[in-house]
Amino acid sequence: MNTVDAHKKTVNILLTCGIFGSLLYPITDIIAGNLYNGYSFNEQTVSELFAIGAPTSQLVVILFTISSLLFIAFALGVWLLSSDKRILRALSLMIFGNAVNSLILWNFFPMHMRGVQPSFTDKMHGILAINPFVLISIVLGTVYFKNWFRYYSVATILLLIITVVLAIPKALLVYENQPTPGLGIMERVSQYGHQLWHAILAIALLYIHRRQ
Repeated sequence: MNTVDAHKKTVNILLTCGIFGSLLYPITDIIAGNLYNGYSFNEQTVSELFAIGAPTSQLVVILFTISSLLFIAFALGVWLLSSDKRILRALSLMIFGNAVNSLILWNFFPMHMRGVQPSFTDKMHGILAINPFVLISIVLGTVYFKNWFRYYSVATILLLIITVVLAIPKALLVYENQPTPGLGIMERVSQYGHQLWHAILAIALLYIHRRQ
């Protein structure tokens, strides 16, 4: 295998990591939610699956960490593919930033379970959960692509904005240990939406790379 073929194979593997990293998130959420006795996908957030004291915390942190590491590999693949394309390089940095932000969130700043007095870790959890890297990544995807993926990216941006705006008032009630009907659904629409976007981005970039 010559250098060019080796480089192409490496990029293919790294871009494929974006697909697996994206799929691992919802798979973990679904498995953990079913293992957590009494957990409500409708009312409770994904963060509550790895909250301090949650029975599924260790499992979720391990699998989410693997997902984030796969995203770091994906970011490297996008960087290697970018050549002199500045938008792709910026996109690579945003994917990397998203992964690092998430790694810190899972491993160092989980929230407390409902009914427990919030502390510094809960405040940091809320700050890190804002995660601007995701939205910026999708915006960059909108700028870079000029085909159907651009329209899909715009639709994803609108979906994220709408669900976040609707979810914020309910999310604040979590720390007051109040009922939050629909919060879990709204958050998952947003989270699954951008995970799907990253998976399709990886597929689109794989297609471009294989045609080069």
